[in-house]
Amino acid sequence: MSTDKSEAPAPLVIGRLSLVPRSCSALTALLLLFILNLSLQPLTEPDFGWHLRAGLDLLDHAGRMPATDPYSHTMSGWPWVEHAWMTDGLLALIYRMLGDAGALGVILFFAAVTVGACVLATAPARAGWTARLVAIAAVLWVARPFLGARTQFLTLLGLSVLLWIWHHVQTGHRTIVWTLLPLFLLWANLHGGFTAGLFVLGVLLGAAVALRSVIAGWPVLAQQVDEPIPDWSRLGTLTGAAAVAAAATLCTPYGWGLYREIIESLSDTFMLETLREWQSLSLATTGGTLYVTYLVGLGVLAVFGYRRIEPVRWALWIVFLGFSIRHWRNIPIFLIVSLPLCAELLEAAMVRAAAVLPQTVRNPGHWRLAAAACVALALGLSGTEHLERVMQSGLAPAQFFRQTQYPIEAVQWIKANRNQVGTKLFNEYGHGGFLLWWLPEEKIFIDGRMPAWQIGERRIFKDYLALANQDPPALGVLDRYLVDWVLVTRASGLARALDDARSWAKVYEDAKVAIYVRQSA
Repeated sequence: MSTDKSEAPAPLVIGRLSLVPRSCSALTALLLLFILNLSLQPLTEPDFGWHLRAGLDLLDHAGRMPATDPYSHTMSGWPWVEHAWMTDGLLALIYRMLGDAGALGVILFFAAVTVGACVLATAPARAGWTARLVAIAAVLWVARPFLGARTQFLTLLGLSVLLWIWHHVQTGHRTIVWTLLPLFLLWANLHGGFTAGLFVLGVLLGAAVALRSVIAGWPVLAQQVDEPIPDWSRLGTLTGAAAVAAAATLCTPYGWGLYREIIESLSDTFMLETLREWQSLSLATTGGTLYVTYLVGLGVLAVFGYRRIEPVRWALWIVFLGFSIRHWRNIPIFLIVSLPLCAELLEAAMVRAAAVLPQTVRNPGHWRLAAAACVALALGLSGTEHLERVMQSGLAPAQFFRQTQYPIEAVQWIKANRNQVGTKLFNEYGHGGFLLWWLPEEKIFIDGRMPAWQIGERRIFKDYLALANQDPPALGVLDRYLVDWVLVTRASGLARALDDARSWAKVYEDAKVAIYVRQSA
């Protein structure tokens, strides 16, 4: 009789437990509240504005995609590839249908995507709901610098679905492998991060094939491995399904053009070396310190509570741990793929702690009550200010943005005094998306879509940095792009240079920004 761990399929369920807790203790309720508090974030993501603008235009033009960039006056001839077109259309639909509460609807949408990705990621974990919720809360706490209205979270949700499918492929469910086709077809139209999903699938498949090959040569090793090992037949089916799913990703408005745009962006060394999200992990930031603390905690728990041999999972963890250290933006991916391990290690730690506690305090109700008190204390210390900001961001965004560094006051002045400014704007990189949201009639200089864009010798991001970051600023860039008005951070290097330039006059200033207009010769 075969003892191969891949032979007997497990029931097709989401993890060992139901999708939601069967009972709701005080601790569960407080953990859920804590997770909700973390997942709800105000609309401060710099790129959200251009995503919303693109989605609204998509609705207004019956789904037709622009052939070239419609939003800037600097790169209007660039063949823009909107790799999140379906997500943007969905965001715009929510925003428009809900009227005055449209921004709140978007906030709730991203909160649901974030929590959904985390909950589904823990589904394969051999752990109870308490450990799962604690793990999710810990991961979201570490991921705070990344939370908010970021379309990348659609990719995290896609990764969670992919890992759930892989879990059931491992445990013997053959037909579920064909759900890869609709998954990647939808994913490729929701977000360009589907390429990360294809890479993950390749890592899993490659590691499983290598493991099966080793087992074929040394069958005795099968009993040493603590994860299901798909047989050759299942691996062949998975390879075929993966190929079909990869082919399905060509079914987007851009076909091969989507891959070309992604490859060109990821191979752009200037962008990779300049943008913070593509730089290496650094302890100089709070986010970097939190992430390293998470890694250390995970390592300590693993030393005391992890004794399994799981080569396929190891391969995935090692690959994305390396990527997360190399590129800041990959940290959320590692957090997602490590969530099941985190939940399992917490479960093991709670079991060991219960075993060594005195008999008088072993009652699960007692320690759950103590844990609930700790979570309640954490919630109390954080106060209600965060949720109040979230609600204001969703229901009164113009008022909310007065408390941020976004130039909402200047936007309102521009709307009332449009005749006092020019026609070709210079704006800062972080304000581009915001201006496309709040000043949809204006053409911007640059926004978050454009770091890798280049037409001939004209490279917009490099020109922008020469003007905004160089000391002294290269004011000739303004002449090259025929800029006749500038919206810039007050007292910045560029603002000081414009103060000293006779050809520019300041027409507006507040505590955040100043507006300059070119004077006629």
